[in-house]
Amino acid sequence: MSSRWSRRQLLKAAIAAPAGAWLSHYKALAAPFAGQVKITAIKAMQLDFQFDGCLIKIETDAGLVGYGETGTNGAMARSHLVHMATGEFPGSSKYVGGPAGLIGADPLAIEKHFYRMTSLQHPFMAPMATIAGIDIALWDLAGKITGQPVYKLLGGSFRDACPMYSHGDALDDMHDKAKCRDWVAYVKAQPEGFRAFKFNIDQAFPIERPFHPTVTSEEMRKLYRAFANVREAAGDSLDIGVACHGEFDTPSAIAISKAVEPLNVMFVEDALNVPYSDGWLTYRRNSRVPILTGEKLERLREFKPFIDTGAIDIAHPDVSFAGGITGARKIAEYCAITRNPIALHNVGTLVRTYASAHLSMAVQNFYRSESWLGRPGRLREQMTTGAPPAVKDGLLRVPDKPGLGLDIAEPFLRKQLKKGEPWWS
Repeated sequence: MSSRWSRRQLLKAAIAAPAGAWLSHYKALAAPFAGQVKITAIKAMQLDFQFDGCLIKIETDAGLVGYGETGTNGAMARSHLVHMATGEFPGSSKYVGGPAGLIGADPLAIEKHFYRMTSLQHPFMAPMATIAGIDIALWDLAGKITGQPVYKLLGGSFRDACPMYSHGDALDDMHDKAKCRDWVAYVKAQPEGFRAFKFNIDQAFPIERPFHPTVTSEEMRKLYRAFANVREAAGDSLDIGVACHGEFDTPSAIAISKAVEPLNVMFVEDALNVPYSDGWLTYRRNSRVPILTGEKLERLREFKPFIDTGAIDIAHPDVSFAGGITGARKIAEYCAITRNPIALHNVGTLVRTYASAHLSMAVQNFYRSESWLGRPGRLREQMTTGAPPAVKDGLLRVPDKPGLGLDIAEPFLRKQLKKGEPWWS
């Protein structure tokens, strides 16, 4: 007998189901260690090369330290931490360890901390970009306490390594065929072996931000010619994508997809403004190119309308914005219901890169993670005292060590401390 269930009914039933098996798996592994360690401090610090986040460090009475990365700067994160740890508003004295209940708490109670942090609403709504950094640090700590890599705490691996895509911003003129050929030769010679790259749309024609007027026919000709030059130079050896930053209206987004459709691009990213609107659904119905978005969306609640309506092909959260590893894992689980793949946005430090890679290992419907590894100077790779990130053929092999498997190089942090930034304040 054929099913009469609609897409919406199926999604409602899935939400009503018990929490994912990965949480039960984690709780079973963490249970023998419960109550043995307490959080004593949470600190934040900004590095000079990280423009969209800062580092988080959670200290414990056992001497173990967990590292995370936020989606906000150091000053804002410290302000959020003061509020979350002390609760400077009327009636806050009744909270032990601050309104988020973190100080003095067991770091292994990750799900409890996640829900308590994300439920804050006074005097402002829960600061998700800071919460995300705390959540990542809690998972790092959980791995160190239990002796397990984070991906094993999340349920184990679906793959051997994390597939990644990189950036084409080193190509300074997409309209010059010779430079396109030189760029292709350059990236093919790099040891990381990336074979998927996205290009910012302003590499093809000038963009007005934050909102670009409805695109012209000449702009679409420039867009096509620029990407056609890269496709001609690369042949079928590289995957290429189009990266926007929410600048366009719906007719323009449709025009962009139609312009690059003949070039077999892997996706168009963030063509429309961030929040969900009916414009996304109109765009999806008129595009034959995969649509990817989500780097600034928070938690499942902001991804849900995109998935429920089928408005996007690939969800693209950032662990440092969407709610950390916990938040992104819940998004991935929901996307799996409708067979939507999940990619991960990441222009962060090695902390965010490793957090994304661990998550990728445990997610069945994973596509690719963005990566800033392999850039000239290999700055992020210097963040660890251990072995450098093992990227080969565009795949990052996750360290099989407790937590994120990242040995932070303190001298590197001091060298790269943003001017005027306090040391772990």
